[in-house]
Amino acid sequence: MTDLSNPVPLTKPRSQWLSVWDQFKQHKGALMGGGFLAFITLAVLIGPYIWTLDPQKLDIRNKDLRPIFNAIWDSDAKVSWAHPFGTDNLGRDGLSNLLAGGRTSMAVGWAAMLLTLGIGTSVGVIAGFFKKLDGPLMRLTDLFLSLPILPLLLVAVTLFRQPLRANFGPEGGMFILIVAIIGITSWMPTARIVRGDILALKEREFVLAARSIGTRPGAIIRRHLLPNVISPIMVSATLGLAAAIITESALSFLGVGFPSDFPTWGKMLADAVQRMEEFPERVMLPGIAISLTVLSVNYLGDGLRDALDPRIRGR
Repeated sequence: MTDLSNPVPLTKPRSQWLSVWDQFKQHKGALMGGGFLAFITLAVLIGPYIWTLDPQKLDIRNKDLRPIFNAIWDSDAKVSWAHPFGTDNLGRDGLSNLLAGGRTSMAVGWAAMLLTLGIGTSVGVIAGFFKKLDGPLMRLTDLFLSLPILPLLLVAVTLFRQPLRANFGPEGGMFILIVAIIGITSWMPTARIVRGDILALKEREFVLAARSIGTRPGAIIRRHLLPNVISPIMVSATLGLAAAIITESALSFLGVGFPSDFPTWGKMLADAVQRMEEFPERVMLPGIAISLTVLSVNYLGDGLRDALDPRIRGR
């Protein structure tokens, strides 16, 4: 018989986000990826205030210096502790260019990812929830998927580069143009994924109950549908960030991105190709930065997918 004079205290329900964190931290690759992404983001944001050398400053007397780690296997390498990552053929500091280029590439990646996510999520939710708009929006998505992305990027840069440069400056205009191009050409996978989940969720009992009491469609989408598609949206966000960084690097490598004196990781690769046999580290340093950043983002997306999926989180 239960003693009502001494009731058993009720335990506080466990937070859902604690369960998400418990699942996420079991994915070692995701933890390492998230840690490296946080490190590289903070490095490109704070690093230029610590390493204050101007990335565009020319120092012909100290040109073609090798990174200090070259001295480990080549005792005759021309190195300087004032330029730990070496200098290029014009004497510009390698570390300063790597930090400044990373800031540009990461800024383009984050901005383009947010634009891609906004367009893709909006199209997917509207197409999945409103039956009359599903057909036109999905045909529009198919149309964008059928377009050749790289030629479209090159044509758009050629057409809109000069007007945007005139209005927003060389760097600002190209930033807006590249972010807009990547966002407009990359939202389709997110829209398809979100639409599929919305089609399944809108027939669930809790959505039908909300409709039966007269809840407006906008409130249903905000309160019931969007919180339940956060998992695919987060995965799409991480993949979109990686794709945006690679796309910006490819455009800069092809010479149709930012101005020639404005450092990005892709521009550093393009400048280093002509003398890559003599100075392979000039290709390796920005290439490794791009590869590790994209790899960390992919691992982070894999861990978020497992942690945010309730079917996996309960294992």
